[in-house]
Amino acid sequence: MSTDLPTTPRFDLPEADAFTRPYWDAAAEGRLLIRRCGACGAAHHYPREFCPHCWSEDVTWERASGRATLYTWSVVHRNDLPPFGGRVPYVAAVVDLAEGPRMMTEIVDCEEDALRIGMAVEVRFRREAVDEAAVAVFRPVDG
Repeated sequence: MSTDLPTTPRFDLPEADAFTRPYWDAAAEGRLLIRRCGACGAAHHYPREFCPHCWSEDVTWERASGRATLYTWSVVHRNDLPPFGGRVPYVAAVVDLAEGPRMMTEIVDCEEDALRIGMAVEVRFRREAVDEAAVAVFRPVDG
């Protein structure tokens, strides 16, 4: 008879695999990685094994600067999936990384009325427990 208690599923944590392991390992160290194509030079995110611009498989990992600008956002006031319900309201956003790709993320440390399209933001990493993956979030750049 198992004594394990049922766990509540989490919908905010990634499932790393052999291909994405470098991305998640870098995030745990506070570094944001993107992929860059050796054939056409374009950068992309989310990580893929091929270039979405020219379809080349000559892609490598590259450290991103962590700088971005806010492209768009939405303030989420209700979310019933764990653990999001405990975080509402939160800012779901899309940012343009300095290297070119767009990335879905969350904006933290910023009041809703201070959000502006084009505002400078920088990456931070959220980890709620020691054994959890670090997830990239963005905050306004000071000054």
